[in-house]
Amino acid sequence: MSVSLPSLAPAGRQDAPLQAVFSHGGPYSLRSTIGVLQCGPHDPAFQWHDDVAWLAFRTTAGAVTLRLQQVGRLATGEVKAHAWGPGAAVALESVPTLLGFHDDWTEFDAPEFHATLPDLALKGRYLHPGLRLPATGRMLDTVARIILEQKVTGIEAKRAWRYLLHRHGDPAPEEGHAAPSNLRLPPTAQQWRAVPSWEWHKAGVDSKRSATIIEAARRAPALERLAATPSDAELSQKLQSIPGIGPWTVAETVQRTHGCPDSISVLDYHLAAYVGAALTGRRTDDDGMLTLLKPWAGQRQRVVRMLYASGFRKPTFGPKLAPSDHRRR
Repeated sequence: MSVSLPSLAPAGRQDAPLQAVFSHGGPYSLRSTIGVLQCGPHDPAFQWHDDVAWLAFRTTAGAVTLRLQQVGRLATGEVKAHAWGPGAAVALESVPTLLGFHDDWTEFDAPEFHATLPDLALKGRYLHPGLRLPATGRMLDTVARIILEQKVTGIEAKRAWRYLLHRHGDPAPEEGHAAPSNLRLPPTAQQWRAVPSWEWHKAGVDSKRSATIIEAARRAPALERLAATPSDAELSQKLQSIPGIGPWTVAETVQRTHGCPDSISVLDYHLAAYVGAALTGRRTDDDGMLTLLKPWAGQRQRVVRMLYASGFRKPTFGPKLAPSDHRRR
């Protein structure tokens, strides 16, 4: 696996964004890889327009709008990046990690390991050879988003994320370029702490989740330092020291911030039943899921991603989790 890191170059005009082309050196799929970072199709901070991904976030140098587009064939693994705003240079330096270019599938793809995999996981790997595990390194943005997803439907969480970013985030850097006009930056730690109680209610966020986000924002400097630490038990313990953050939130977070290949989202409303149905034809609980995935310890998240990538969907029976309306409580 090789990564080509070109020198950053302006795109031709004085006010033009910085641009670079990154080469993975093997099969790569931009959409399959970074799609997990999007909070629904109307995410204000991450939008697809045709095959172009637009992301807005903050770096240590300031805000940035990042445009990513895969060029050439799947097998070439090339992605063209444009970035503008105060954080453009820093953002481009982080692009290979964001794209999962440093995500190493050597152990997973070894013949002896493949021989142990279930057929659905092998099918997923065959259908999606260019899928990688991305790593954003942006702790507060990710933790806040995942907290919004705690114990509610995806519809509720996505709506809350959209509402809070439009109301309390800032516009992404544009400078007259072709970025979507409604692209927004996630709130800063200070902005999260300043969200008034009635705005949380309008967003449909209960007091427990809002308090957890506010506490995470209060600890933002320490939280961001965790991006540089391994996704291990110590990191999990530090994240869970924030009241309201448990194993599910940790797993969902490090899957995105660290590209963790092993984290499993226990206490998820759907995952255990899905894994059980995929591997045995029968639903199971968290303990059963962990037992089923134990032979692939160290690579369990890759196995789960490949099960989903295979196209398998578990049969649906019984009532669905209904959205809760906290706005009138």
